[in-house]
Amino acid sequence: MILLNLNFSWLNDPTYQGWLKEGIINTIILSVECIFFSLIIGVVGVWLQGLPGKWIQRILQGYIQLFRNTPPLVQIFFLFFVLAALLPKVYDPATGGETPILGSFGSAIIALSLFAGAFNIEIFRSGIEAVPKTMIEASSSLGLSRSQCFLLVIMPLAFRICLPSLNNNLVNLVKTTTLASAIATPELLYYAGQIYADNFATLEVMLFIWLVYILLVGILIGIMNWIEFKLRIPGYGN
Repeated sequence: MILLNLNFSWLNDPTYQGWLKEGIINTIILSVECIFFSLIIGVVGVWLQGLPGKWIQRILQGYIQLFRNTPPLVQIFFLFFVLAALLPKVYDPATGGETPILGSFGSAIIALSLFAGAFNIEIFRSGIEAVPKTMIEASSSLGLSRSQCFLLVIMPLAFRICLPSLNNNLVNLVKTTTLASAIATPELLYYAGQIYADNFATLEVMLFIWLVYILLVGILIGIMNWIEFKLRIPGYGN
């Protein structure tokens, strides 16, 4: 297909179609798993922040500062080239040799989840601090335990309050998944590099990838905006 001197004929190649399909699917899987685990880290982390004990607070703050103040690409490299190399290897029946127990895909999920999770802890903390103290005192007076109060009263309210900030962080997380291509994780940008290296069609491939990411991020923003609208607190923020 020729459009304004741009050559998109490579899109008709079945091999490249397969690569793009696999890249899009892997990007979606990578994004969904990173979002899921980063939310778990955020909820558990903010719950731990409320526990007594200086050592817990120091360890948690150390984790937040470490992952919030270092580049995510450095974190991915460190996890893949240093920590993953220290783990035991397992037998690979496909090659007959040994392969690392933690591959590039797993390393990317762990690194990006920890990176976004550190921000989610702070986002949830800001939401919890916005919950009226009288609400917490009222739930305690009803005989709810600390865990019950957190799960049934504080966290549902805090989640609704901090949804706009959470929305921004999750969108950034999806865009950050492109960094996983640096350790040969077979996501969309990784396959894009293979395709434009074969065809010298860098501009056309990048335009295609750009449109795909606009679509993926647009879907996520639409879902988050719908959740934000449905869970909005009447009179709050208006």
